[in-house]
Amino acid sequence: MKQLEEYVAGMTWGFMGVRGSWGNDQASASMEIMAANTGINWTAIAFSALQATAFSTEIPYWNEPTVTDEEVKWAIRKAQSLGLKVCLKPIVNCADGTWRAHINFFDKDVPCEPKWSDWFASYRDYILHFAQIAEETGCEMFCIGCEMVQTDRREAEWRHLISEVRKVYNGLITYNCDKYQEDNVVWWDDLDLISSSGYYPIDDWDRQLDRIESVVRQYGKPFFFMEAGCPSRSGSSAIPNDWTLQGDTDHTEQAEFYRMMFQKCGERDWVRGFMLWDWPAKLYAKDQASNDDGYCVYGKEAETVIKEAYWAKLSTKN
Repeated sequence: MKQLEEYVAGMTWGFMGVRGSWGNDQASASMEIMAANTGINWTAIAFSALQATAFSTEIPYWNEPTVTDEEVKWAIRKAQSLGLKVCLKPIVNCADGTWRAHINFFDKDVPCEPKWSDWFASYRDYILHFAQIAEETGCEMFCIGCEMVQTDRREAEWRHLISEVRKVYNGLITYNCDKYQEDNVVWWDDLDLISSSGYYPIDDWDRQLDRIESVVRQYGKPFFFMEAGCPSRSGSSAIPNDWTLQGDTDHTEQAEFYRMMFQKCGERDWVRGFMLWDWPAKLYAKDQASNDDGYCVYGKEAETVIKEAYWAKLSTKN
C-alpha cells in the first residue's frame, strides 16, 4: 500500500455543483482564488450522484444533475495546473433530501424488498467508474464513500469494493466515515488512510481526539480529516455539522472554531491534515462575504486563520 508522504493542507472544492456548472470561467476563477487565498497543497474534488430515496437501489450517476465525466476531468486538470494534489471524491445523495447516512436495507435479503446486494452492485459501478477516471488523470487519492453510516456495518461488501477499486486504481484509497463513527468501522485495515468528518463542538476536541487516537493506534494507519469546518453563524461552533442551524452571521465565531481545531489537532502528531469544507465552484462576490453565513471562508476572518495554519505546517518537515 502507498504511504501519505506529506501533511494534507486541503480544501474541498465543487460540492453542490450540478451539470454545466464546472468547466467554465467562473469555476476556473473559483479554484484559482481558493489556491491563492488558503495556502493549500491538496484539494478534494467532490460531487454527487442521486438515488431517488434512502431505500432505492439504483444510482444513475450518468444522469443530471451529476456533473459529466468531462467536467470532472476538467476540474482535476485545473487543480493539477495550480500545483495541487487531488483526491477524487464521488458521493451519493438522495434526491428526496434524506441524508445519505440513512441509506439502509434489511440485513438479510427478502424477496420483493430492496436489497443490499442490489444497492452495492449499483454503488460499485459508480465508484469503479470514477476510480478509473482517478487513475487515468493521475489523482493521488481516491475516496470510496462519504458518511454512509448505515452501510458501515456491511464489512464484506466494503472489503470486496476496496479489492475491486485496487484493480483499476493505484493511488491512496480512503473512506470518509462520519463524525463519531471512527471506532465503528472495522475494515480500516484494507485502506491506506483513515479519514472522517471533523465536525466536533469547539469545546469537545480533546475528548474526541482521545477516542479517535485509539482507532489510529489500533490500525496503524495515517489519519486526516476528510471534512472539517464550521458555518459563519452564531451558535455553529457548538454544533458545526448542523447547516440548518438558525443564527446571525458571525465570522468571528467561525474563525475561533478553526483556531481551536488547529490548536487541538496540532497537539496530536498523528493528525496528518484536513480537507476543509468547503469551497463552491460558483463563488459569491467578495463584497458579499460579510453577509454570507455558510461554510465557505472566502473573504472571511477564517480564511486568514486557515492560510496561516497551513503555511506553518507546510514550512516544517512532516
